[in-house]
Amino acid sequence: QVQLVESGGGLAQPGGSLKLSCLTSGTIFSNFAMGWYRQSPGKQREFVALISPSGITTLADSVKGQFIIYRDNTKATMYLQMNNLKPEDTAVYFCYIHTVPIQWGQGTQVTVSS
Repeated sequence: QVQLVESGGGLAQPGGSLKLSCLTSGTIFSNFAMGWYRQSPGKQREFVALISPSGITTLADSVKGQFIIYRDNTKATMYLQMNNLKPEDTAVYFCYIHTVPIQWGQGTQVTVSS
């Protein structure tokens, strides 16, 4: 059974940083692409970032130059380094893995506020 557990969310001030982690178990982590989505209240879930098994990354235009996605296959963990946070980055962040079917984590809340 594939399981994803996010951590690292919380409260940050505008301009601050947070690093989210997504620990995966139950599958061969290094074989699959993974990524992050986020969802703000009243809005649809929004793509944030994707990383291939070999480490090729894709970022949403809204977070380019601000967020970094990377993975450590030895730890079966994917990360999202979020810098220069803005209030509009406030959302629940979900990690996922491109197994069949796609599996999702439970989400972690990120709140950016002064």
